Amino acid sequence: MSRVNYATKSALLLAIIASLFSFAKFQHCASKNFSSTDSYVHACYSDLPALFGARGMNTHQWPYSSATNSVEYPPLTGVVMWATSLITPPENSYRFYFYINATLLALLFIGSIYLLARMRPKFWYLLPLSPAVIASMYINWDLWAVITALLAIYLFDKKSYSWSAVALGASIATKFFPIVLLAPVVLIFIKRKEISSAFSYVALTAGTWLLINLPFMVTTWDGWFRFFSLNAKRSSDLGSIYYAWNLTFQHHTINSPNLLSTGLFILIALAASWYSYFIAAERVLTSLATSSFIFVAAFTITSKVYSPQYILWLAPLGILAMRSYKERAAFWIWQGGELIYHLAIWEFLAKYTGAKFGIPGGALALATLIRVLTTVYFAARTTRLEDTHSEPALHKG
Repeated sequence: MSRVNYATKSALLLAIIASLFSFAKFQHCASKNFSSTDSYVHACYSDLPALFGARGMNTHQWPYSSATNSVEYPPLTGVVMWATSLITPPENSYRFYFYINATLLALLFIGSIYLLARMRPKFWYLLPLSPAVIASMYINWDLWAVITALLAIYLFDKKSYSWSAVALGASIATKFFPIVLLAPVVLIFIKRKEISSAFSYVALTAGTWLLINLPFMVTTWDGWFRFFSLNAKRSSDLGSIYYAWNLTFQHHTINSPNLLSTGLFILIALAASWYSYFIAAERVLTSLATSSFIFVAAFTITSKVYSPQYILWLAPLGILAMRSYKERAAFWIWQGGELIYHLAIWEFLAKYTGAKFGIPGGALALATLIRVLTTVYFAARTTRLEDTHSEPALHKG
């Protein structure tokens, strides 16, 4: 057996095991058809069955037909939500809707690890071993965007720029966060003095996104636009630094952090761009794989909400950013912070469902702070300047 085949089989095996462990975590709620009141206590809440009923998927309603109750996701995710409802049996429908979508998400997770193993053969195994990743796989449909974003990064670093732009456009049409990847893309092209290529890449990404979105914009504008309006009007929400501030300083709350959130992200992104381009260009801007994490991390830290499944965005990019074995300790410190936050948010919500235990707001604020600080620590470790000679090369296969 060749070394490549062994690595591939190992990646697939670990991905399957992680998927099964995640499935077991949600089984308590699934066994009760997601109708019990203890979903937060058991940390098995999932948007999959929750939105199946809340957004009319149980009656096969088109996801963007309502101006007030359309799905709060971009079109490709909405279509997945609707299409899987069509093959859901009527008996115990919430449970089977979850099973169908979880199965597809497990396949996407396996595919994501396969791509990660090709890009980072030294560190790919960290993803299926990460507890917060395993615990979050079936909370939402995020893995549809994760795999397309990873594909865009993989193709970009193989210099298949056109196909990479198409994959990124599709990813943005699935979940909006991959738009942040355009920042390191443009920086890399500027570093290479390929300005025209930067314009072409951004234009093709935007064109792909528009091509996917245009039918929805033309036929169901109000339902399609609801995703953007909800995000624009969203107040400080769970997991954000602003929500943590509100829990801690209740007499000086930040309820509408739109300008603050945008301003902080721009400042951090500009600082990261300056550092990456002028100081650590040879360390960070060697590829899209090594430069993506810091920008997406900045986006999640400054965002108005941080849902537990956002670790599915960050963990693969964090692994791609790793170049030295010395960074593994920092990775596990970061993942420890994510696991603390994952447990804290469910136990914080549990007290609102009549649970006899549950943590107070101050504990959630502390968990949020720990998550942010460990993320910053890991980002600092992966962008440090020393020991660059010990970096394993990016696999080109």
